[in-house]
Amino acid sequence: MLPCANAEGGEEAAMATMIEENGPSSHEQSGVSSSFQARHKLEGLLNKNMRIRMTDGRTLVGLFLCTDRDCNVILGSAQEFLKSTDTFSQGEPRVLGLAMIPGHHVVSIEVEADSLEDTDGFAVNH
Repeated sequence: MLPCANAEGGEEAAMATMIEENGPSSHEQSGVSSSFQARHKLEGLLNKNMRIRMTDGRTLVGLFLCTDRDCNVILGSAQEFLKSTDTFSQGEPRVLGLAMIPGHHVVSIEVEADSLEDTDGFAVNH
């Protein structure tokens, strides 16, 4: 899961938190700034399938297109799944297309494992 901080300077705090959440970091040893590494890691997540759980119980699944310092997220080809009373059935998805999720409504963000297999540790191939 990728937590998000909603404070002044929240972008760097959120990205730094994300780096810490994803395991030991070698940025202290390499001399590269943590904000650069966090940005690089976020760029590696672009166009990956993400599942975002919201405060009202809905779940949106789509391609991660962008975010901002307030942790608002834009998903492309998004589908909405309503919270189900039965934990085993998700029900029929509703196709939304392009969706903006306000950062203050985000509970959790998960990157789908099959979309990460295309990359090597979130590396960006330029």
